[in-house]
Amino acid sequence: MTNTSRYPGCAALLCALSFNAMADHTVTLPDVQITDVEDSHEGVLLDTPSQTGSRLGLTPRETPASVNIVNHRQLEQRGAQTTQDALAGVPGMTAASPPGSAGSVAYRGFSGAQITQLFNGITVQYDAIAARPVDSWIYDRVEAIGGPSSFLFGAGAVGGSINYITKLASRDENFNEGRIKYGSYDSSETSFGFNHALNDGDGIRNYARLDFSHSHSNGYVDREERDAWTVAFSLLTDFNDQLSHTLALEYQNEVVDSPYWGSPVLNPLGGEMKVDESRRFENYNVEDGRYEQRVRWLRSITDYRLNDDTSLRNTLYHYNAERNFRNLETYAYNADNNRVIRSNALLQRHDQELNGNRLELLHEGQLFGRRSQWSAGVDYSHNVSMNYPRSINRVFDSVDPGNFDPGKFYDLPGMLPGYQKNRQNTVDTWAVFLENRQQLTDRLSLLTGLRHDHVDLQVHNYRAVDANNPLDFKRVYEPTTGRIGLVYELTPTANVYVQYSTAADPPAGILSTASFATVRDFDLSTGKQIEVGSKFDFLDGLGSATVAAYQIERKNLATADPANPGVTQPVGKQTSRGIEVAASLRVTPQLLAEGNFAYVDAQYDEFNENVGGTSVSRKGNTPTNIPERVANLWLTYDIDPSWQIGGDSRYVSSVYADAANTRYAPAYTVFGAFVGYKVDADTRITARVRNLTDEVYARWTSSSMLYLGAPRTFELAVQTRF
Repeated sequence: MTNTSRYPGCAALLCALSFNAMADHTVTLPDVQITDVEDSHEGVLLDTPSQTGSRLGLTPRETPASVNIVNHRQLEQRGAQTTQDALAGVPGMTAASPPGSAGSVAYRGFSGAQITQLFNGITVQYDAIAARPVDSWIYDRVEAIGGPSSFLFGAGAVGGSINYITKLASRDENFNEGRIKYGSYDSSETSFGFNHALNDGDGIRNYARLDFSHSHSNGYVDREERDAWTVAFSLLTDFNDQLSHTLALEYQNEVVDSPYWGSPVLNPLGGEMKVDESRRFENYNVEDGRYEQRVRWLRSITDYRLNDDTSLRNTLYHYNAERNFRNLETYAYNADNNRVIRSNALLQRHDQELNGNRLELLHEGQLFGRRSQWSAGVDYSHNVSMNYPRSINRVFDSVDPGNFDPGKFYDLPGMLPGYQKNRQNTVDTWAVFLENRQQLTDRLSLLTGLRHDHVDLQVHNYRAVDANNPLDFKRVYEPTTGRIGLVYELTPTANVYVQYSTAADPPAGILSTASFATVRDFDLSTGKQIEVGSKFDFLDGLGSATVAAYQIERKNLATADPANPGVTQPVGKQTSRGIEVAASLRVTPQLLAEGNFAYVDAQYDEFNENVGGTSVSRKGNTPTNIPERVANLWLTYDIDPSWQIGGDSRYVSSVYADAANTRYAPAYTVFGAFVGYKVDADTRITARVRNLTDEVYARWTSSSMLYLGAPRTFELAVQTRF
């Protein structure tokens, strides 16, 4: 468990700051340091300060990069049920939650560990698993920055970074709010929250916020049932005008019975991948299949304002997660497509604990007679991850898809209860970072950033020791990454920008679960990006838009050795180039249109795959699950002050399911619609339908299975504030 004794320097500094602050009440602590950011604008949010594009609190308009914000009002308006639903607001981003990698995201031609997913600016270094979709009620907003961004958050982030930001206690207002939902497949949600000042008058002031949500669903496939609880509590204390502290606690508990892993693809395998639509809702997992997750977060955030120009923030954090899997995971049709072959059983447990501390200094002054903003700091984290896999990689049975007994997990031949230790991975990271925004002229500004990490990986093996699995091994990495960008104001509401940024990440997998085979003596892979773009308002402020063009190159990814296919070597290369557009327009006083479009050309420039002991080049091929085109559109129309209607559509082009590019999941388009009625100023009733045409489509694909999206569903929600 983290405590201040592990960070004696920080503890001493905080005590000193507290003592000094009690003696001086002359400086006002601005709300922006610790309260939720409210934005009165709709559509593309260019003037909302972001926590993800920079450590300087810049707005997307001020940042020479693609920074997208989806605030809580948009989450509610678009009916986003989970954090992954919110990601449609980011141009080109796709996401899915197959149980084995429920945090799967693709962005700018990259996926998996190349996309960093943060929780309030903190990475747990296990994103594809830890970043499962969470019910959206406790979140204030979701932010994303495109392209290499290791200079902000550490190793990874070649394709971009996503930041899920939780609601925090605010000084702004006292309120209570709640929401209830009910819909298809017995899906339901009961949520409530409040924010209140606990005392008034002179002296120490306290503000508390609590948000709670419970959701349940029988699932759209047979036998799947999900139950989830999320709670977020925060206490904001203003000791005086200079010193404040926020204590934030979160708890998540999710249980999925007989989770759906995907639908088998009909033979012959090759070309377009198709499923038997009459078996669309079939679940081939065992009857007592299971997924469980329990997550606990604790953050202690101290803000101290030295003067009007300089402030300090210290964030002490603790994360603990336990995940359990018990499933029969792989299904494939036989040659005649009249039976389904079930294989690959896995009993798995993850125990992960992360403790860390981040100290940041913010300063605003002048350099060469021009405004200059600075951020500097030190970041330390201690991440320990233990896994307990018990797997049997074999065929267990062949079942009639129309009539079969799913069976029990421990009845599978060879599967025994009980966990077996595999590896313990300990990742200690020290980092120093520096960022500056310098106004060069009245219209031209320069943004620079630099980060240096010292990453110490230690792995202990609890299984049989051999040449590829030593008892212990250690690796040390010291990447330095950065960004330099220019923003030029054409007018007060329009600019153009250019930036160059770099990243570093493991050549394969992630360090928190890395084995000797994946890291060996390899150095980190490196990524770099050049991006140009523009952000502007148009039609006298009725519309806002962003446009960006980029090229990303990642070098030294793991690839099979042509001379020895069973051995990997870090010499691969992958590139992507693309364009992204996002826009919103108040077409009439009643009609608002919002949308985005992205095109990406991603390919392997040098990559060899081990195919049956032979090294096969995949040069020129597209990585799996990367769509070339993604587009979204939202329309809302106010019939009168009480009634509102709206519709949305999402298009995703086809994606390849294998590195050979011989199989692909077809493109799809889904539509949705809603009707909203405002009972009074604080209460709203919304009826919503998703997947209006009942499209059968794949949100993610593997080489022989498609993870299908939800069918047509209906929902009724009532939300109120008082």
